[in-house]
Amino acid sequence: MITIKSFVFNPFMENTYLVFDETGEAIIIDPGCYDAAEHQELVTFIEQKKLKPVKIVNTHCHIDHVLGNHYLKEKFGIPLIIHEKDLETLRSVKVYAPNYGFNKYSESEPDEFIEEGDKIDFGNSSFDILFVPGHAPGHIALVNESEGICLSGDVLFHRSIGRTDLPGGDMDTLIKSIHQKMFHLKPETVVYSGHGETTTIKDEIKYNPFCAIR
Repeated sequence: MITIKSFVFNPFMENTYLVFDETGEAIIIDPGCYDAAEHQELVTFIEQKKLKPVKIVNTHCHIDHVLGNHYLKEKFGIPLIIHEKDLETLRSVKVYAPNYGFNKYSESEPDEFIEEGDKIDFGNSSFDILFVPGHAPGHIALVNESEGICLSGDVLFHRSIGRTDLPGGDMDTLIKSIHQKMFHLKPETVVYSGHGETTTIKDEIKYNPFCAIR
């Protein structure tokens, strides 16, 4: 059974997810931890629970979701996995990081690329990959249908959606991703977003004002 622990990191209030099962193997989704205190908060939890991180996955590569990539790759010796279409998004972070005050940002290259139809395996568990561009060109979501879980990154939020005014963003593409991919998940699927609280597919279909756009 999958357990999800969330951490809120960096000034963007980004949700970093540590996902693990009964084997103790874990994956780290969108590590936004930047400074030493945030690094320690995440590592302390991992050590206390005796977990074994095996992969880092970026749903997309905007700055607030990748600040901890380098530290965690070095700390645990594990691969970084992204969609290839977000490679330039990742590489561009080093250029603009100082503009946001992240002067100590350390870049890292991905070790593997993943695309829709692939799986992320850990322990006895796995996630299916959905390709859901619009907020970022290589945005993915991770879905475990049997347990009713979706890690959506910045595609779908509680009563909101990801912004589309950043490089590679496109509103029409994002709405299409939501309607054709996200809203085809089971209604009771719990959505763990990149910012803010959790929600469900059912509630967003019913109440999300942005998703009335087709």
